[in-house]
Amino acid sequence: MTERVGQWWPGRRGRTLALTAALQAAVGCGWPVVPGARALRGSACSCPDRLCPTPGAHPSDPPLEAATTDPRMVRHWWEQRAPGAPVVAATGRSLCAVSLPRPAGPWLLRHLEEIGVPYGPVLGTPGRFVLLTAPYTLPELGALLSERPWVPGVLRYHGPGGYLVLPPSRTGAGPVRWVRGPGPGRPWLPEVGTLLGGLITASAVC
Repeated sequence: MTERVGQWWPGRRGRTLALTAALQAAVGCGWPVVPGARALRGSACSCPDRLCPTPGAHPSDPPLEAATTDPRMVRHWWEQRAPGAPVVAATGRSLCAVSLPRPAGPWLLRHLEEIGVPYGPVLGTPGRFVLLTAPYTLPELGALLSERPWVPGVLRYHGPGGYLVLPPSRTGAGPVRWVRGPGPGRPWLPEVGTLLGGLITASAVC
């Protein structure tokens, strides 16, 4: 990653937290990760795009295709190449996700608990709640959505070829946190089809 004037470099504690989170995601959870671009002071991004619309919220160098679960590479990236960089998980192979606007998130989780639908880890970004799911293909997702009479346009699908920014990363919009963390070991991830009804309802009522 190319350093710029005014670039924010986290302190020792921030670098340690980022490395720990990257190793936990890659080794503990089995999610391929790669360092992300950094959010700079003044709403800028460390990536080459001077007008980047999502500073600190995307992969850059190395590219997303390099995402790995190899602890040696993870340590090299977060100890030497990009200390303290955001942790970006590639979706498609080991996990996917669906997200909805943040105001609807708490209602959705209460609703799922009330109707007895289990859900897995949940991310909270400044603008969205992100529910992690088991991997799905785009044809599988398309078939599920086609069965619904209506699907809100506010839902976003993080599937093959996509990515998620994981805690304790800080993007240009603010910090990313766990609403419900993955816990120890390989986390259980629900099938996306079991969550769609709740996601659609929450998007409609909130």
